[in-house]
Amino acid sequence: MRRRVRLGAAGRGDGSADSGPYSRRGRQRFLTHAEVDKLAAECAPPFDLFVLLVAYTGLRFGEAAGLRVGDLDLDRGRLRVETSLVEVVGQLEETTPKSHRSRTVPVPRFLREQLAALAGGRNPADRLFTTKNGRSLRNSSFRQQVFDPAVRRAGLAPLTPHDLRDTAASLAVASGATVEAVQRMLGHASAAMTLDVYAGLFDDELDDVADRMSGAAEAARQREVRTDCGPDGNAEERETS
Repeated sequence: MRRRVRLGAAGRGDGSADSGPYSRRGRQRFLTHAEVDKLAAECAPPFDLFVLLVAYTGLRFGEAAGLRVGDLDLDRGRLRVETSLVEVVGQLEETTPKSHRSRTVPVPRFLREQLAALAGGRNPADRLFTTKNGRSLRNSSFRQQVFDPAVRRAGLAPLTPHDLRDTAASLAVASGATVEAVQRMLGHASAAMTLDVYAGLFDDELDDVADRMSGAAEAARQREVRTDCGPDGNAEERETS
């Protein structure tokens, strides 16, 4: 396996689709929590955990495949994304993440025990996820041997590994994450890029904001009405100067 420091987006084979600073793909697929669980259940260990990790952290396939045991900091509930594994003309290469910057990503609490079990007793330099033969994961082989068959069994076709990254963005926004938080989690170059790629998700968030503001305004008016009432519940006249 060769190592490269930088790699242009055109030559990447890490399953990434957000290749440009303002590139929006025509089709996006967002799974529900139940659908993620259904897909993971169709994957043999440790690939069930791989699916869950990508769907809840938004790692690109190459970033998840490039994780080492030492990248986990489960006491803090974090993992470090410092490398990515990509296929270039049939060769597997280790490079920097797509943004060429490392980042720290939060790990949901329900995944930490499983990750600790997977990493337990292993060398920090070991790849966290490997094939049965201990080899690094390749996107093409993973799809053919693991992911695509699991998708068909789960009845979720068509679906790609990158759709799990989109799913992570969707689930994060639905849980109340800000644009900046999603940007940092996904490793986008800017919040503007996150807004462009996932504009529809934040349109829904704007509806939620409007609903919350409406609720707050109504609650404030009700408090004002109660304040204007005297001890007997009758409205009091306000003195004006």
